[in-house]
Formats: sequence, structure tokens, C-alpha cells
Amino acid sequence: MQTKLQSRILGATKVTLAGAALAGFLLFAGTPSLRADDNCQKRISRADHRLHESIEHHGRESRQADSARRQLHEAREDCYTRNHRWWDEDGHRWRSDRDWDDHDHDRYDREHPPQ
Repeated sequence: MQTKLQSRILGATKVTLAGAALAGFLLFAGTPSLRADDNCQKRISRADHRLHESIEHHGRESRQADSARRQLHEAREDCYTRNHRWWDEDGHRWRSDRDWDDHDHDRYDREHPPQ
């Protein structure tokens, strides 16, 4: 009798552990895409900030601003290629159309010149 009880407990433990392992696998299966989105958002945000800083410190037509503009374009392009969306830092939202303007900060700079 003791053996049957031990066998049932062992069987129930195996089923429970297998269920927990399957649940854990299913729970974390979507995590890499979230990390990719976070990386894209951070990369675009940083590149956007660098462009704003370059324009403010060196001017809209400077070598530094052109370099920062290229980095922002590359970050947007990379995110769109991998995820079919890109982070709009100024609008604080994800965009699914490949409709960014590489010179959108030039217009902003004219409307809000540095102090």
C-alpha cells in the first residue's frame, strides 16, 4: 500500500513539474520580440536626442548634425526592417508605415530655434 501511495505522489509530482515547465516555456516565448522593440525604441530615442543636441550645438547644416541624421535614419531603417515598425520619438508612439522624414528635425529647428 505504501508503494502505491508513493507511486501516485511521484506521478502527480512529475505531471505538475511538466505542466509548470510547459507554462514557463509558453510564458517566455514572446519575450525576445519585446526586447527587440525595447532596443529599437531606445536606439531611436538616443539617435533622436543626439540629432537634437548636434543641431543645437553645431547647427542644422553641420557635419555633426549630418552624422546624427544618418544614425537616426539607420536606426529607423533597422527597426522597420526587423519589426515592420519604428518608434516615433516626437509622437511617442510606434508607427507601422515607413513614412519617416529624414529632415523632420530641420523643420522643427526652424519653428523652435535654440535659445
